Parts: sequence; C-alpha cells; structure tokens
Amino acid sequence: MSEVIMALFFVGGLFVWLFPTAIVTKSRRISANEKIAWILLMLFLSWFAFIFFCLMAPIGRTQKHQRPY
Repeated sequence: MSEVIMALFFVGGLFVWLFPTAIVTKSRRISANEKIAWILLMLFLSWFAFIFFCLMAPIGRTQKHQRPY
C-alpha cells in the first residue's frame, strides 16, 4: 500500500513540476529562443521562473515574418 501512495506522490509531483513547462512550450506570446530560455530557467528555478514568465512575457503576439523595407 505504501508503494502505491509513494507512486501517486511521485506522479503528482512530476505533474506539478512539468505543468509550467507545458504552458511555456504552448505559449504563442514569445519566440522560440525565448521559450528555450524560459524552459532552461524553469528547469533550475521551477515555479519562480514560471511566475516571472507570467508577469514578464509580452502580452501581444510576436510577428513571425518581419521584413525590413
């Protein structure tokens, strides 16, 4: 019985740790390079970096094809 409880805590903890990473990965508010930086930060700082992402990520969409004329 204790192994089941430990497994549930492990799966729950893993979900809580990976949930912010999934949100950043699916976000359309930032570019690919910014996503990589945020994901690396979250690997080392976890929820603190996710809170900073929610506060600091640009609100508007980024334009994919910007051509200087």
